[in-house]
Formats: sequence, structure tokens, C-alpha cells
Amino acid sequence: MMIPLSKSMIYLSPPHMTGEEQQYVNEAFASNWIAPLGPNVDAFEQEIAELVEVSGALAVSSGTAAIHLALALLDIKKGDTVFCSTLTFVASANPILYQGAEPVFIDSDPESWNMSPKALTKAFQEAAIEGKLPKAVMVVNLYGQSARMNEILLICNQYGVPLIEDAAESLGTTYHGKASGTFGNLGIYSFNGNKIITTSGGGMLVSNDEAALERARFLASQARDQAAHYQHSVMGYNYRLSNLLAGVGRGQLRVLGDRVAARREIFDVYYNNLSDLPGINFMRELENTSMNRWLTTFTIDEKVSGVATEQLLAAFYREGIEARPVWKPLHLQPLFSGARFYAHEKNRDVADKLFRTGICLPSGSSLNEEEQQRVIHCMRKVFEQSIRNRIYLFPGKQEV
Repeated sequence: MMIPLSKSMIYLSPPHMTGEEQQYVNEAFASNWIAPLGPNVDAFEQEIAELVEVSGALAVSSGTAAIHLALALLDIKKGDTVFCSTLTFVASANPILYQGAEPVFIDSDPESWNMSPKALTKAFQEAAIEGKLPKAVMVVNLYGQSARMNEILLICNQYGVPLIEDAAESLGTTYHGKASGTFGNLGIYSFNGNKIITTSGGGMLVSNDEAALERARFLASQARDQAAHYQHSVMGYNYRLSNLLAGVGRGQLRVLGDRVAARREIFDVYYNNLSDLPGINFMRELENTSMNRWLTTFTIDEKVSGVATEQLLAAFYREGIEARPVWKPLHLQPLFSGARFYAHEKNRDVADKLFRTGICLPSGSSLNEEEQQRVIHCMRKVFEQSIRNRIYLFPGKQEV
């Protein structure tokens, strides 16, 4: 649908540039390091590794590429299974298909919205009985919220299965004082245009396994053998990040702390102005976690509020406000029809309920006070109209 031309658009999470990026891009031009790789790439990798306190990092063309490399490093292949969070963007699971493997989807935990340790335990128990453990677990940190990593790691270690941490949305988040993306054997970040910092398009693979990262570096550069001529013994990929885009990333990285603070403040304003509305529940921050609040998200209980998610999204659209539903669970996607799914509890599909009742609000760090008040006003107007309608229809039952 097209946004009405009469409205100035408020985007969900637009890029937020500072001007600092230009310095590094200019250096790339001045030195003629335009082709992929170069000083900005090397420095960007080192700066990310130092920031999140891991041994090394590999800059690649997208977060999806980083996930694909992680799966390749773990020798995921046809006939293997990978346990994967279901409430996430399709990029978390597509690389499983690239490798010819089968995703098995794990439901959400009601509090964190991320992978349910309870559902994961059930999946492992059944896999052990069947004699076919997964080759890896892919856990996603949704909207800047960390999954319950301590519990999930304990389960993975119990069965000796490696963990990949998709932290595409959670750079700048900490869980029990440790950087999101650094709990698994391999972690990934995304620098897509809508992420908390951006390189336009790009991603990063991080790990404390330096040998694995060296192997990934080889695979990401078309797997060229050491030879004077072009020789290739295994299949590789063209996944390395441009030196120009890495320069943008270096400039963005300098303000990551500011971006996290801005998004957390945006969440606080939304919460203080909207949490009193009936049936509204914002995503809570897990104990011992500091979220980057990449997106402010909440659920609506229509029975309590009288407002449906579709109704509110339509109102935002009319006002030129980009708000979106929560991700549609992957086990409900046509692409993965027939895939196995493990619910949090019997007959309780948490991810599906979050999808049906959840909304993401504009949360970009460049969102100004006037724009945020416009979002708040629009939402309150919808709820106030709903209350008036119920009072009109049921005059003896006034609701707060």
C-alpha cells in the first residue's frame, strides 16, 4: 500500500547517520581502497571484536551471509537438522535450506519472546529418543532482547550440540554483563539499513574460535587455494564486506552507545504514555539484561481493549506512521510447511499468539519528540474511540 502523500512519513527504524562516517569513506577514496577488503574492513573487524570482547570477527556482506558461514563451519549438510527459533525473520532459517538441512522450529518463551528453554528441552528429549540429535541450535535475540542464554547453553552443552547466536537485532545488548552475540560457538550481527547501526548492507561473524574464523575467511573469499594461479578445491562464496561500507560501519560504531541510549529513551516515553491503556503489554526486559531496545514492541489483548491489531495498524497507516506486526512465526510460513514445531506447552503456541497480538512501533534513534507524540496521539485516539463506542453500545457498563 502507498502512504498518503499528504502525510510526512514516520519510518519504523530508518538509518541514522552522523557525518562521522564520511571521514572513513573519504580515506578509502583517497587511498583508492575501493574494492572489497582494505584497512577499514580490518579495523572494523578489530573494533567489533574489542567491543564485544571476543577473539575475532569477520566482516561480510550481510547477516544472512554470516549465518550461512556459521552453518558451513559446523558442516551442516543434507540430512542434518537444526533447531531454530520460530519467531524471527526468514533470514535466520533460509541458510539452513541453503545447506540442504532441515529446520526444526522452537516456540517462544512468553517473557523474553525468544526461544523457549522448555520447548527446546522437549525437542532434544525426543531427538535423543529417535537417535538423531540436531547438528546445531540457532537461537535468535528478537527486537534487541536476549534469549535466556544461560538456560539454553546448559541444554546445548548437556547434549554436546553447538550453538549459533543470531544477534542481528541485539548489538549493544548485554545479558548478565556479557555482550549479546558472544554466548554461542558462533555469533552474528547485521548492519542492514534498519539496524541500530548500519553499513547500508553488511554483517559480522564473531567467535572465540580463531581457527573457525580463519576457515570462514577462506570460504567467504571464494575459497581460493594458496597458489600463484586461481585454484579452488572446495566451494566458496563471495561474502566479504566492501572497504567503503566498512568505513560507514566504523563511523557508526563510534556512536553505538548513543544509539542504544536514544532507543531506550524512546521506549521509556512510549511506556510512560501508553502502558495505562487497557490490554497493552510491552515487551519486558529480562532480569540481568540491558536491552538495546532496537524496536519498541507490545501486545494487545483485544478482549480487554476492544482494539484489534489490524485496526490499530490501519490507523497508523492513515496517519503516515510505519508500524508493523510482530514477525510471522516460521513454522506458519508456506516455505516451511510440514516442518516440525515444538510448542512452549501443550496446546500453547506462544509465537503464534505474539504474531496475532504484537505490534512494533517506530523506534529509530533519529525519532524526534514531535514525531513520537504523533505516534502516541494516534494510538490513544484509537483506544479512546473504542471506549466511547463501548459506552454508547453498553451505557450501563462504562469501562476504564
